[in-house]
Amino acid sequence: MSEKVLIISDSTADLSNELIEKYGIKIIPLNVTVGEKEYTDGVDINPDMIYENYEKTGQLPKTAAINIATFTDIFEKYTGEGYSIVVFTISGEMSATQSNARIAASDFENVHVVDTRNLSTGGGLLVLTAAELAEQGKSAKEIADECTRLASYVDASFVIDSLEFLHKGGRCSALAALGANLLQLKPCITVKDGKMGVNKKYRGKFAAVLPTYIADRMGDASDINIDKVFVTHAGCDPQIIDLCVNKVKEIASEANVMITRAGCTVSSHCGRNTLGVLFIKKTPVSAE
Repeated sequence: MSEKVLIISDSTADLSNELIEKYGIKIIPLNVTVGEKEYTDGVDINPDMIYENYEKTGQLPKTAAINIATFTDIFEKYTGEGYSIVVFTISGEMSATQSNARIAASDFENVHVVDTRNLSTGGGLLVLTAAELAEQGKSAKEIADECTRLASYVDASFVIDSLEFLHKGGRCSALAALGANLLQLKPCITVKDGKMGVNKKYRGKFAAVLPTYIADRMGDASDINIDKVFVTHAGCDPQIIDLCVNKVKEIASEANVMITRAGCTVSSHCGRNTLGVLFIKKTPVSAE
């Protein structure tokens, strides 16, 4: 009898409910603190609530890593039901969630932890790959090893309309935010070696620069696995999302484009008008 494998991810993977249900993925939510009140990501708080609170109070939320005890309880439950587990977390460079998962997993023989070296659907791409491999009958160790290898092949980036949230969260200076606003600069944030950094700055209105950004990231699509291409946004207008999906299809007509809404982590750092195209390349992502 083949090994029963359960794929687990923290909530930062930003997968839609449809994908989670389709593949039977178990999601462990992060905690989100707004003011004095604590919420559970995707359960009793969503990005629109974060935006509404910010407009009223000027407060941004704080996210907290999943603790060791939570991981331990979940690992005990599902290994007790006969599962081998592959668990995915946000980059260890961005959160203690990764190290907490590893500490908890050290007490179990059949729990394998994968550091996605990413966030949002950059990690989600690996989670879906794992679910597909599980359906093919691969073992938990084989899945973990392959997804760990693929982590360096993920091309994850976002364009941000406004630096207001990054400034408010202490991630860029007031001068940089003011300058970007005056010059209509839209920074492209990429994930490299598990960390976020500015790759390129586009000049112009948000909707106008997005097709150029997508063309820059995808090239002629010859080095892209087009079976999974995410267009992930933090609450953009439907017309902007459609524009971006059409641009992806223009470049790679056979691409399987999945639209997802970024969860509380990305949304609280970047703000409403943030959009990215994310995919797995056929070769490792080079330094830029």
